[in-house]
Amino acid sequence: MFTGTYTAIVTPFKNGKLDEAALERLIKLQIKGGVDGIVPVGTTGESPTLDMEEHIRVIELAVNFAAGKVKVLAGTGGNSTSEAMLLTKAAEEAGADGSLQVAPYYNKPTQEGLFQHFHAIARATRLPIILYSIPSRCGIEIAVDTVDRLAHDSVNIVGIKEAGGNADRVSQLRAVLGPKFTILSGDDSLTLPFMAVGADGVISVASNVIPKEVSHMVRAFAMGKPAIALKLHAKFYPLFKDLFIETNPVPVKAALAMMGVVEEGYRLPLVPLASKNREMLRKTLKSCGVLK
Repeated sequence: MFTGTYTAIVTPFKNGKLDEAALERLIKLQIKGGVDGIVPVGTTGESPTLDMEEHIRVIELAVNFAAGKVKVLAGTGGNSTSEAMLLTKAAEEAGADGSLQVAPYYNKPTQEGLFQHFHAIARATRLPIILYSIPSRCGIEIAVDTVDRLAHDSVNIVGIKEAGGNADRVSQLRAVLGPKFTILSGDDSLTLPFMAVGADGVISVASNVIPKEVSHMVRAFAMGKPAIALKLHAKFYPLFKDLFIETNPVPVKAALAMMGVVEEGYRLPLVPLASKNREMLRKTLKSCGVLK
């Protein structure tokens, strides 16, 4: 259902406010670049610094600007189950195609707590749900057994974004959940290794900057053309890494600003890229052919 390349789009700001024109420009670039879908208001979309009204507005705009040309997988997770349910219902009303549900962060629930959290959200919506396991940010991992239990308990829990950096987890998930359950890489640099052991694509940060190239790489591998995919991976691997030279989404917003797509605006506690890292990123963008 959600296979291929999904761009975890940034949330552009201008003078501290949501820049709707820049968001439309960015989404149109994604459509032109051939991505399969977009993920608004995820980690890359700075969801922790958006208030509830802004969060829902970004989803509504994303659905409107996508205009049915690409799928919209709305980031509606949270560490409060009731808040995640509210956001997910709003995304459904806005016309989103699915919901990305991150593991609750900071409060560190048990695996039973994780099950009950996602179970409650799944029951509150008809939207298909992609779970999101990212232990480096959340302090917990959604265990394979918990994913399996959720998939069998709720028909609308259809996949997982796997961002634990471990290809072995992909093999474990695929072995337990079978071929129909969607597994997406959460790290651009690991997309090909993950796909080699059974993943179906990527939720990408880099595709904000190079949507056509990431889409081509993923599609080539899926169509049985690994040599083409590997060539693209090798060319853009330095960019995949340097987009995480500081905390995401600071580098990718800096890159988009260098390209003239968005203004470089963040909300505290995020701050602009350090000058040394900015020059390193600029050099990588030039060497990869993104900037002249």
